Amino acid sequence: MITVAPEHFAAQMAYLARAGYRTLGSQQLSAFLRGEPVPPKSVVLTFDDGYLDNWVYAHPVLQRHGFTALCFLVSSWPCEGEVRPNAGTSATELPRLLNHREGELAIDNGRVDEVILRWSEIDAMRAAGTFEFHSHTHTHIRWDQVTRSRDEKRTRLRDDLVAARKMLDERLGGVSDHLCWPQGYYDDDYREIALDAGFRHFYTCHAGANESDETRAENVGRSINRLEVRDRPAPWLASRLWVHTRPAISRAYLRIKR
Repeated sequence: MITVAPEHFAAQMAYLARAGYRTLGSQQLSAFLRGEPVPPKSVVLTFDDGYLDNWVYAHPVLQRHGFTALCFLVSSWPCEGEVRPNAGTSATELPRLLNHREGELAIDNGRVDEVILRWSEIDAMRAAGTFEFHSHTHTHIRWDQVTRSRDEKRTRLRDDLVAARKMLDERLGGVSDHLCWPQGYYDDDYREIALDAGFRHFYTCHAGANESDETRAENVGRSINRLEVRDRPAPWLASRLWVHTRPAISRAYLRIKR
């Protein structure tokens, strides 16, 4: 449901380029949400967790089309090491990639480097302009599920977000106010702690497009909807974009789907 085969991803991005779409970065998205104009065919591409396949397959495709994407990084996961080959190089052998479930198990068993981007690869993607990196917390732990009290949940979440900001600031030279909730989960405590930690843009798993709202106060935070992209050919993506770039139709479609 949440992964796309390399050939389908390449076809989907080629369709966006042919159809005249342009990708927005986080600052452009923030400006749009505040009411500033953007070109009609604007999309934001997001990737969660920082998987190695983002470097091996997504990066070369984005580079080919001059696209940029947002990657929400679990900041305790990347390791040191040399840059590995990707599909945009002349390498005869690419890194072995695990499927999503195998990757989760590898992370749980401490084999993170088999699954997740290295800092050297993150630096290369940033230098090429294909990816921005933002926070997906430091540990990817759902503190509401593993703590015994509300106070403990809030304390552990606060520590997690502080650690994430510190790590990204040290490794990337800065950290944004964009945060993606692990598994899309949040509640009032999560929002309050995240706001206190300096985050203002909260990426959810709620389906739908996003509309600008110049009346919204900046300090209350903004929840951002996203669309799950399936492992389907490009015409599937084209049909979904047709629906969700028309707000009234998008809302009606989502009501029916629910």
